[in-house]
Amino acid sequence: MSARLRNLVAHGIMDAVPAAEGGPYQEYELTEKGRGLFLVLAALRQWGEDFFFAPDETHVLLVDKKSALPVRRLELRAQDGRILGPSDTVIRQPPNTPEMKTANGRPQPAKRRASASRAQK
Repeated sequence: MSARLRNLVAHGIMDAVPAAEGGPYQEYELTEKGRGLFLVLAALRQWGEDFFFAPDETHVLLVDKKSALPVRRLELRAQDGRILGPSDTVIRQPPNTPEMKTANGRPQPAKRRASASRAQK
């Protein structure tokens, strides 16, 4: 097993299962956690197609098994159906969430919360 596959298995993204043919080999299938990454991977794929291929360069397509047609571009949409871009969104604390406090008991400024939580991991 390659280091990449070992890493995916170790992080619960893929499981090693016996080969369908019953041979001595293993196959790898996505776990629920791995299937949860599908939209992320499809979005990264579309981003790569936009920025890493020349306009006339041929590359493989992600297609719908049923229709054999390429899948539509992913879009982030508001509750009312509007397409959202980076300038249309903001990150906020959920309502009724207690403020995070510093060691001295004062609320942390919003910009420091993200870096503080990353440092704790």
